[in-house]
Amino acid sequence: MKILLFLADGFEEIEALSVVDILRRANIVCDMCSLDNSEVVGAHNIKVFADTNIKQINLKDYDGLVLPGGMPGAEHLKNSEFVINAVKEFNKEKKIVAAICAAPMVLGEAEILDGKKATSYPGFEEKMGRCNYLKEVTVKDDNILTSRGPATAIYFALKLVETLKSKAEVETLKEGMLVNFVEDALK
Repeated sequence: MKILLFLADGFEEIEALSVVDILRRANIVCDMCSLDNSEVVGAHNIKVFADTNIKQINLKDYDGLVLPGGMPGAEHLKNSEFVINAVKEFNKEKKIVAAICAAPMVLGEAEILDGKKATSYPGFEEKMGRCNYLKEVTVKDDNILTSRGPATAIYFALKLVETLKSKAEVETLKEGMLVNFVEDALK
C-alpha cells in the first residue's frame, strides 16, 4: 500500500502529520507531496519538508490520496488543477480519496461527492456539491473517506488504516498509542 498526502502552504498540521504518523506506524507508505517547494508552511507556521512534489511523482504508483484541511491550504489544493485531476482519476479508479476539515471542498470542486455521504468542518457543507452531509467523526462511502477537523484527525487516520489493512491492525495501534486508555477515561 502506498498513499500520497498533498501539502499546500496553510495546511492544518495536526490533520496532515497525524495521518502520516499513523499510516507509517501501520507500515503503510505515506509520501508527503507538495505542490511546488519542498518546504511547506502549515497554518500555525510549522515548517515541514515534503518527501516529493507534484513534478516528481507518478500517480499510478499510489493506492490512495489524502487531503488535509487548514486554511488557506485547502483552498490552494482546490485551486490546483493537478490535485483536482488526481482526485477525479483516483475516484474513477475506485482508489482511496480521503479529505478532512475544509478539504472535502476539494472533492466538491472535483464533483465526486454528488449522492455520496460525507462530512467536513462546520460551514463547508455548501462547498461540497450535492452530497448527503452527515455530522459524524468520519464518514466512509465506498472509496471516499471524509472527517470533521483537527480533533478527529486520529480517528480519520485509523479509519484509513482499517480501510487499507484491518480492524485488528487498528486495535493494535489504538492500544499502543493509548487511544483506548483515553476513550475509557472519558466514559
